[in-house]
Amino acid sequence: MLTIHHDGPIARLILNRPDVRNAFDDELIGRLSDAARDIAATRSARVVVLQGAGNVFCAGADLNWMSRMVAYSREQNVIDASRLALMYQVLDTLPMPVIARVQGAALGGGAGLAAIADIVVAADDAVFGFTEVKLGILPAVISPYVLRKIGTSAARELFLTGVRFSAGRAREIGLVHHVVPADGLDDRVYTLARELLTSGPNAMAVAKNLVRHVAGELPDDVIGLTSETIARQRVSEEGQEGMRAFLEKRKPSWHQ
Repeated sequence: MLTIHHDGPIARLILNRPDVRNAFDDELIGRLSDAARDIAATRSARVVVLQGAGNVFCAGADLNWMSRMVAYSREQNVIDASRLALMYQVLDTLPMPVIARVQGAALGGGAGLAAIADIVVAADDAVFGFTEVKLGILPAVISPYVLRKIGTSAARELFLTGVRFSAGRAREIGLVHHVVPADGLDDRVYTLARELLTSGPNAMAVAKNLVRHVAGELPDDVIGLTSETIARQRVSEEGQEGMRAFLEKRKPSWHQ
């Protein structure tokens, strides 16, 4: 259901339900949440790649899971939705960079995975969609991440129509960063991962956190935060090593 493959400092979290187009159910949500928590706690990877087995990245909710939801009470639905929301939160707050490798389709919750990824590489024939309204439901738990990434204007159109859209459109609105031929997905993901391995691991973690706290704020309101953050990083072991390596014209110790 979820395959975890470590390629040195790169961890690949592979949704492995190709027979149902890697759709989510409560068990997969639990396993993905646990895997992300373990990677965050142990720092067992410096880069995480999210991908799907087979021809589709993730088609959203599993039909069997949805059939159970129909009979849930409001309280049961709150518990169920909270577990899904926590999965996205855990993935979003991973301290290391997350690359989403998207082929085939990323629909509903699958598009939500693209929204939490730091870098998204999509095949040029991939299709995206926030299709929940077509079923009379909502892209609610993924909405904070999607809005942060594509803004309210694009979200209004796409949340309300539920239309599917191309990788090219996804790049235009900021959901996707790189669009490549399908047979070039792995090469581009690998190139990006190797580039990330040349950056300071703690610096990247702090930078991710900084983006979350500074986005949407006025410069005057975060001047203390930004000044303190860079000062703390400069005097850290990693900051000292990085600056000394630059001045001594050598690679820093973390460079791979």
